[in-house]
Amino acid sequence: MILSLTFTVVAVSTVPATGRGKQMFLLVEIVLGIVILLLPQWIAKLGNFKLPEVLYVLFLLFIYGSVYLGTVYQFYSRIPYWDKILHVGSAMLLGCLGYALIGVFVRGEQLTHLSPLFMGIFAFTFGLSIGVFWEFYEFTFDGLLGLNMQRYMSHGVLLQGRAALMDTMGDLIADALGTFAVAAIGYIGIKRDIHWLDKFMFRKIAPKK
Repeated sequence: MILSLTFTVVAVSTVPATGRGKQMFLLVEIVLGIVILLLPQWIAKLGNFKLPEVLYVLFLLFIYGSVYLGTVYQFYSRIPYWDKILHVGSAMLLGCLGYALIGVFVRGEQLTHLSPLFMGIFAFTFGLSIGVFWEFYEFTFDGLLGLNMQRYMSHGVLLQGRAALMDTMGDLIADALGTFAVAAIGYIGIKRDIHWLDKFMFRKIAPKK
């Protein structure tokens, strides 16, 4: 992304003024992508805690795939089902975040009293609920701003019947598959050893003296 940023800066400074708008837009997207990638680390530093590595790696992969590959390199239009692949990935990330929240709100010995099945159900419903709220967001701003995030139009023509539902329902099914996979893996891991949950814990960092 830094290499692409460098090439884009060079392109902005060398292309004619008439073609500079597209390169400037690309430059802004790359800069925003890098900022979003670094944002969790900045928040963790301000809050004096350590990010769970599993969560952060999944976050990096998702932002790289959506902002950088998807938007900058147009994988959304060039790679079939790229959007659905990212929905599965984001749902897995949110399922892991559900397990992390259990570790935030339930501490120490109390964790051992929670059923692994309950934890799996919580992770599944948490991840899927966020996916539903994301569809609410897309629906709302499609209506307010005339966007097409839910793909209810094709080349400016309104889709009808089942075709109009395909994108939204496909996204929700992808969300369900991703969160179910994480919930099932988590259930098996916790059933074997409660310390499996440790990899999702936010660790407080003691202040330096």
